[in-house]
Amino acid sequence: MMELHSDTLAGVLEKTDILAKEAILENLTQAKSKDIPLEIFLVDADVIKDEQLGVAVAEYHYSVPYVDLGNTKIDDAVLAIVPEVVARARGVIAFDRGSDALKLAMRNPHDLEIRHLIEKRAGVAVRPYYVTHYDFIAAVERYKASLTVSFERILGHLKDPMISREERDDSIVELIDMLVQYGYLNKSSDIHISPMNHKVAIRFRIDGVLHDVLEIPKELLEPMVMRIKILSKMRTDEHRAAQDGKFRFDAKEEIIDVRVSVVPVTYGENVVMRLLSSKSRRLSLTDLGLQKPDFEKVNRASDSPHGMLLVTGPTGSGKTTTVYAILKILNTRDVHIASIEDPVEYDIEGATQIQVNPGTGLTFAKGLRSIVRQDPDIIMVGEIRDGETAGIAVNSAMTGHIVLSTLHANDSATTFPRLLDMGVEPYLVASTVNVVIAQRLVRKICEKCKASGLLTEDEWAIIDHEPSVKRFFESRGYTKKKPPRAYKGKGCVVCANTGYTGRLGIFEVLVMEPEIKKLIITRSTSDVIMDAAKKGGMTSMLEDGLEKILLGHTTLEEVLRATKE
Repeated sequence: MMELHSDTLAGVLEKTDILAKEAILENLTQAKSKDIPLEIFLVDADVIKDEQLGVAVAEYHYSVPYVDLGNTKIDDAVLAIVPEVVARARGVIAFDRGSDALKLAMRNPHDLEIRHLIEKRAGVAVRPYYVTHYDFIAAVERYKASLTVSFERILGHLKDPMISREERDDSIVELIDMLVQYGYLNKSSDIHISPMNHKVAIRFRIDGVLHDVLEIPKELLEPMVMRIKILSKMRTDEHRAAQDGKFRFDAKEEIIDVRVSVVPVTYGENVVMRLLSSKSRRLSLTDLGLQKPDFEKVNRASDSPHGMLLVTGPTGSGKTTTVYAILKILNTRDVHIASIEDPVEYDIEGATQIQVNPGTGLTFAKGLRSIVRQDPDIIMVGEIRDGETAGIAVNSAMTGHIVLSTLHANDSATTFPRLLDMGVEPYLVASTVNVVIAQRLVRKICEKCKASGLLTEDEWAIIDHEPSVKRFFESRGYTKKKPPRAYKGKGCVVCANTGYTGRLGIFEVLVMEPEIKKLIITRSTSDVIMDAAKKGGMTSMLEDGLEKILLGHTTLEEVLRATKE
């Protein structure tokens, strides 16, 4: 969302009689010295009323009408024409619809691209209006209010004593659909339905952080869980055991896979729905944040006719997405890919995919044995969890297959002791593993409100207490007296004032060099292996993260949070 440039606004004000030229220049100088847009500075200092400024900009700069959204009633159906994520990113809100036109409140009415896109979506012509910064911020909150209003409407309907069973069921269906649709539009990775003593909390995980969205009455929990179980093909009469399932949801823009986990807790059943967008499947390794030197290492390992490629990290660190990105490179018409997963998160075109099912005895190990008999070229194992699976995966890699899998380990070097603890012989590990990718996810700085500056005193105090971080900056020639350029998000409507939008990976890629093989065969510790890998030129996750700070992708706070967990 483009804010009106301060110099442009100063020029607009000169055409009016609102402020004298000297006052305009004085306020412009003060706004620039504080690095605040003139529009915000003038309103905050009560130099100009928000409405006054809006009318002037609309007339003298954009030549469109001004709209005061604060005093405009907006129908929920009209508001929903423009999804919240689009509204925040492009500074546009639909506020009225007639038979011949849709009225749009816009921060930049000259943004023809978004006008044309909304025209196509709505099926009618659009009529642009100018809206001020603060008016727009307040209006965006109506999306959350709209969700609350929709819930209250459904709640009121459910409380009606005359409601039929069919109408009640339809309301619950609408409730779940609305939750998933709203979560998708706001780029949520997970939707949490958490029962408490007297209420149920609805929370969305966005960019790795949980946000409270709604609280609903406890009596709605059971029918909501029942609906989710039916969608996910779970047992509806089972309330004492954990269950997993999945379903597909038409989000209008795409079909998304929803992975569901239901677990019994003290106050009922806790539900977590993970939203798996096909857009994640289309991400390349470079999109995920893998820098060129590491990307080339992974590419070389992928070109090998056999061997293992392992991706490690804690739950929620993006391991599976990285594995699918590698499979995207390897998936050509002349190879047969087979996978055993729990669950199957994304469909791979042309691949044979098997879903683990402990209820029928289909474990990772048994599924992997079956896959090997199917003569695949590439095998993907969702996760190596035990010695039996590890042994079969290693043997498969030795007999001419490329094996991709994930493993829970803190870093790349810890992967080898983990495999040895599972009972795999050291010489087998050394001869089959081609590369290990360890990763974490960090939040990306919001591009709309990114600002350049210097590291603060508090940040330098942290650096002084982190020898490895201090060595990194000193190796680049930076000190407290000669600090690097750092970036932060100031907070805006696009990022909901967090300063961050989206996430990217920080990686370390350990290639199986001869020196590393010797250390594995002698059962050396992970610390010794890590030191040898760094001496051989491996960039650690911490160093990769610090490099991305200098590139302006993330912040010191995020990198330290991710690498210290």
